[in-house]
Amino acid sequence: MVLTELVSASDEHLHSTFASRYVRDPIPRFKMPERSMPKEAAYQMINDELMLDGNPRLNLASFVTTWMEPECDKLIMEAVNKNYVDMDEYPVTTELQNRCVKMIAHLFHAPVGENETAVGVGTVGSSEAIMLAGLAFKRKWQQKRKAEGKPINNPNIVTGANVQVCWEKFARYFEVELKEVKLREGYYIMDPEKAVEMVDENTICVAAILGSTLTGEFEDVKLLNDLLTKKNEETGWGTPIHVDAASGGFIAPFLYPDLEWDFRLPWVKSINVSGHKYGLVYAGVGWIIWRTKDDLPDELVFHINYLGSDQPTFTLNFSKGSSTIIAQYYQFIRLGFEGYQNIISNCMGNARILREGIEKTGRFNIVSKEVGVPLVAFSLKDSSKHTVFEISESLRRFGWIIPAYTMPADAQHIAVLRAVVREDFSRGLAERLVTHIEQVLKEMDSLPSRVAAKLVEAATTAEDVCSENVTRLKKSVRETQEEVTRYWRRLVDRKKAGVC
Repeated sequence: MVLTELVSASDEHLHSTFASRYVRDPIPRFKMPERSMPKEAAYQMINDELMLDGNPRLNLASFVTTWMEPECDKLIMEAVNKNYVDMDEYPVTTELQNRCVKMIAHLFHAPVGENETAVGVGTVGSSEAIMLAGLAFKRKWQQKRKAEGKPINNPNIVTGANVQVCWEKFARYFEVELKEVKLREGYYIMDPEKAVEMVDENTICVAAILGSTLTGEFEDVKLLNDLLTKKNEETGWGTPIHVDAASGGFIAPFLYPDLEWDFRLPWVKSINVSGHKYGLVYAGVGWIIWRTKDDLPDELVFHINYLGSDQPTFTLNFSKGSSTIIAQYYQFIRLGFEGYQNIISNCMGNARILREGIEKTGRFNIVSKEVGVPLVAFSLKDSSKHTVFEISESLRRFGWIIPAYTMPADAQHIAVLRAVVREDFSRGLAERLVTHIEQVLKEMDSLPSRVAAKLVEAATTAEDVCSENVTRLKKSVRETQEEVTRYWRRLVDRKKAGVC
């Protein structure tokens, strides 16, 4: 009698993944496969596809941390199966979060005594933190208006046009008008005087940015506070300030300790900061801190007990990994004030090297300022032949991811490149990037102008162009297209050969 044992594909032993059928079978894309596969094959298939992603450490578009110490990586993996919301089951993790909140509150000069509990919470990032802060401001404004017998149907927030998109999301999702102070050439942050002029009785808060996404600049929160103090005394509105310190909250305390932007200013009622930016933690952690308990309405705090005990919660999410909270606490005690100060100082120094190298090319205007977030934003002095978008595209062949974008209203005619300097961006990389920028500029100079080609193409479609000129222009377009095609083919061939 012959016994046959069916072996699941998931239990199949592979001598070599690349010698198996899995490398020639289609990859499941739209429908879950009917059968299992060996773990080695599943890993290899996914790993191979991920090779086509950009290198996170060369992604200078992002402020988000891309390197941590191996010891912290180990802590993260050991805690990856802990649900942050299960406070009763994981009380030590909850305690670590509370310690982080108090440390940050102290860093931001919140009026909290040694034995008092700071008011704040960990979030998945600054976007969630801003949503929570906005909800608190809206509810406080509504309570005040109801007590005065006034309508509550037209709340607004005053910001600069340079705010991150999460502010627009808050305004749309929670039905709050977003009143934006327009920018102007040479001044790419919110003007405090114009902001205060836009404040009215329906303004739930004015949002100031400590570290603009566009240029890294710090807005003048001190001046904003002084102007609001005067207006609040005149009107009795009591309009507060929220500081979006997503990028600058872990920079200013270490490099500019005398800069008044935080709870030292009486109208600053809440501050958000991203732990996964210059808090030096991988993506997935932000913080929102309130000045006092009175600034967070009790009715927004929920109490649950089905996880084992009474637990207050004020988040938009529920289940969430604990790893990044633990990683934040690791960084706080591992680095201390001195360590953060040294790292941020190094970032600023390398940003200075990069800025000087870019300036020496003689081809760019530096748009960013020396005081602020360690980044370099720069625009072409002459965009009549080539654009920053071409430079951004060309740098990708070296592995660099450097965004090009236009400024918001009313400076949308300004287009810039921006390189964010993080902890793992060394002087050597800064110098290499400058070399690659110079190489790209040299190659672009040998090419026909894309800008001119587009203008020519547009001219050929104009009805008032005479037939003789149309013939000449069409020839120019054809010649230009052929040269551009040859150029990009050369780039593709080089990329196939591999780039250091």
